Amino acid sequence: MNHPCARLGGLLGILIFPLLNGANAAPTAPRPPNVLLIVSDDQGTLDLNCYGSKDLDTPNLDSLASRGVRFTQFYAASCVCSPARASILTGRYPQRAQMPGMAPSRRDLPGMLGQITIAQVMKDAGYRTALFGKWHLGTTRATEPNAQGFDEFVGHHSGCIDNYSHFFYWSGPPIHDLWRNNDELWESGTHFSAIIVREARRFLDENHSRPFFIELAFNCPHYPIQGFAKWRKRYEKLNEPRRSYAAWVSSLDESVGQVLARLDELKLRDNTLIIFLPDQGHSTEERANFGGGNAGPYRGAKFSLLEGGIRVPCIISFPGRVPVNQSRDQLAVAVDLFPTIAQFCGAKLPAGRIDGKSLIPLLENPNAKTPHDVYHWQLGNQWAVRQGDWKLVVNGNDTAYNKKLEGADKIFLSNMAVDATERHNIAAQHADVVQRLTRLHEAWVKEVEQ
Repeated sequence: MNHPCARLGGLLGILIFPLLNGANAAPTAPRPPNVLLIVSDDQGTLDLNCYGSKDLDTPNLDSLASRGVRFTQFYAASCVCSPARASILTGRYPQRAQMPGMAPSRRDLPGMLGQITIAQVMKDAGYRTALFGKWHLGTTRATEPNAQGFDEFVGHHSGCIDNYSHFFYWSGPPIHDLWRNNDELWESGTHFSAIIVREARRFLDENHSRPFFIELAFNCPHYPIQGFAKWRKRYEKLNEPRRSYAAWVSSLDESVGQVLARLDELKLRDNTLIIFLPDQGHSTEERANFGGGNAGPYRGAKFSLLEGGIRVPCIISFPGRVPVNQSRDQLAVAVDLFPTIAQFCGAKLPAGRIDGKSLIPLLENPNAKTPHDVYHWQLGNQWAVRQGDWKLVVNGNDTAYNKKLEGADKIFLSNMAVDATERHNIAAQHADVVQRLTRLHEAWVKEVEQ
C-alpha cells in the first residue's frame, strides 16, 4: 500500500508537469491588428488644425496626427465621391474599378460590381467587417455593402442624406435612405453622426476579442451643412460660409473622438491601425453654401483635378509600428491604403491588378521614394497626369472660382516643386514635357480600359 505522501507527490507531479512543459512551448501567435478606416466627405486640403487651419477646433484628429504620420502630399484618386471611394476600397484606379464617375443615388440602380474590396480581403483573413456611414457605390442587392465584403452595414446608399430625417432630397422625389444591412431603419430626429458613433461603439463592444475592420464613412462636412449646436455657437463670429462649415468639421472631429475613446476604454488602441482621410477636396456647390472649405494656396475644389480638388489630409497611426508626430512630403495616393492595410495585417492580396503600393516603406523611412513615379486622374474629359514634379491638367475645371480653364490654359502644365499652386501655366515653355505626359496619358487610357 502506497504511503499517502507518495500519492500526494504523484498528484503534484501530474499537476506541475504540464505547467513546466508549457514554459517551453511555442508562444501563442499575436493577435492580428485591428483596422479603423475613417473617411470624411468633401473636406478641404487644410481643414484640420494640424494641417494649418487657424480657425478650427479639431483636437481629436490633431491628437491622432501627433500619434502617427501626417502626409502633406496625399491625393484622392478622383475629385468626386463615388470614384474616390471605389479606389479606397479596391486599391485601383476608378476606371479599372468600373467606377469612373458618380454612382446613382436612386434606389435599385447598379454601381460597383465585380470588384474585390479590402473588406472582402479582410473578411477572408478572419476579420469581422463593418461599414457605418456613406456607401454611394450602388443601390442594388449585388452592389450594396453586404455583397462587397461587409458583415454589417448601417448607413445610406446615396450621395448624402439629411442628417435628421435621413431622406435624400437632391434629385427626383425624396427617398428615405437609412439602412441596417438590407432592412430600412427609421430613426427620425437622431443625427446621422450620432448613429454612426453609436453603431461603431456597439460593434467594438461586441467584437473586441477578435480582429475587426471598420470603415467609418461620415456624411460630413458634405452638404447638408448640419453641425452640432455647440459648434455653431463656437463659430458664431465667423462669416458664412466658413461659419457653418467650421461647425460641421468640428462636429466630425467630436464624433471621431467618441469612437477613439471607446477604443481606449477597451484597451484596443495599441493594436489598432487607424487611418483618416477625406474622399476628395471641399465642395463649392450651391448646396454647400458655395464653399467654406480651406484649400489654402491650392487652386480648385471638388470636381477639379487641380490640387484643391484632389490633395487631401491623410493621417496614419499604429502604435509601435508607425512613427509618432512625423510628416511625409512624398506623393502618395488613396489607392495605396488597400495594400498598406493588407501588409500590416498579413492579409493576402487578390489576384487581380492592384494599382496601389504599400506605404509601409515610406512610413518607416522618411527618406524613402514616393511609391508612384507616374500617376493619372480622369473625370469625364478632364484629365491629369503627374510624373515627378511635372503635372499636366487638360480641360481643367477651377471649381473654386466656378470656371473652366480655357484658351491656352486648357493645357496647363506646372512644375510642382516651383509652383504647387498651379497659378502659372508653363506649357508653352516646355512643349516636350507636355508631349511626353500626353503620351503617358494616352497609353494609360488604353491599358486601364482593357
